[in-house]
Amino acid sequence: MRQIINHFTDDDLYKFTMCCAVIDNFPRAQVKYSFTDRDGRAYPPGFADELLRQIEALEGVVVTGDELDFMRRRCPYMPEWFYTYIKGYRFDRRWVRAWQDCDGHLSVEFEGCWAETILLEVRVLAIISELYYMMTGEDSRFDYDAYRLKTLAKARRLLEGGCVFSDFGTRRRASFRAEDVVVGALKECQASGTCPGRFVGTSNVYLAMKHDVLPVGTMAHEFVCAIGGMYGPQMANHIAMDRWRNTFRGALGTFLYDSYGWDIFSLNFSEDFANLFKGLRVDSGDNLRQLALIVDKYKSLGIDPRTKQIIFSNALDVDSALAIQQYACRVCQPSFGIGTHLTNDFDGVRPMNIVIKLVAAKITELWTFYNDTCKLSEDDGKHTGKPEVIDRFMAALGMTHRGARQAADI
Repeated sequence: MRQIINHFTDDDLYKFTMCCAVIDNFPRAQVKYSFTDRDGRAYPPGFADELLRQIEALEGVVVTGDELDFMRRRCPYMPEWFYTYIKGYRFDRRWVRAWQDCDGHLSVEFEGCWAETILLEVRVLAIISELYYMMTGEDSRFDYDAYRLKTLAKARRLLEGGCVFSDFGTRRRASFRAEDVVVGALKECQASGTCPGRFVGTSNVYLAMKHDVLPVGTMAHEFVCAIGGMYGPQMANHIAMDRWRNTFRGALGTFLYDSYGWDIFSLNFSEDFANLFKGLRVDSGDNLRQLALIVDKYKSLGIDPRTKQIIFSNALDVDSALAIQQYACRVCQPSFGIGTHLTNDFDGVRPMNIVIKLVAAKITELWTFYNDTCKLSEDDGKHTGKPEVIDRFMAALGMTHRGARQAADI
């Protein structure tokens, strides 16, 4: 079986930015991650063994001088010491366990130092997705010439509709080649006309380098959820925003707010943070309802929401992005991170619905894992973590299982 990940920066930018912030703020923290297939699909026999072989192959993937030069040039907010760190970074297969049950369901777990294991998640998801299609033979359906034309048509609609958008599709792409074709087609469409919209770039650092576009991204839920596990969910957003600004000094100023729901974030989102961060990212819940909450919050702080960038990234396709753009452009500066719809939309192929989430964290290797952690989505049924941990965090935040705070606690 051919090796799937061959480039060190074939990863989302936010994994590198979070890695930097983790080293800067939590250098001895230890974590655990767990894989979930939300569709509960059965994987082919021997899938876990081949996945482990692919992960072992990562041990030979190291950063190149060209990759370092590109990041220095296009990511000026990263401190020079971080490039010294990744020059010496090596993957270790011992961080990962993977197995299948008798019905073929897949389990994957990581455990280790947060600063090291943080660079596994997106790569392993991309491996699982591509490997599944390879081992089932579904990759024979991939017509890349037709896919380029399909992507050009999507890009044209987005650009003509005034959307500012990026590719966020590494983790659940059909294949590396599929995302490569997508980024090339998006750049080609952007260069071919003068539409009101704009293709900004891609979250994938290697493909940004290959196609000479901007690598884009800031953080994931993981950063807030780990802090929630170490310190509790009530102040997790506050601590995360404070540590983030300590590391990046105002750069990378888009905060992903929905790890524990809007209500607790809103309490933590004081005027100083609202002014410091250039905007927020909406990644769950009803997009327009979330936007209304954000707009009202900015107004309550005396801030004009039209000066703030709101990034929408919740399971978007072209139609939903255009619908949001039509309204949001009047009240904020909207932009869109579009993932699976761009990189895994081949005719007759069902996209993967898979995630790897951080489920436990501790401040230092000397401690025990005294508290697991979880993510509380604004979407019903998408909370991630052990049921008892979800219940404990929801109780601490005064939430019901419908994602709303109990009225008596407001």
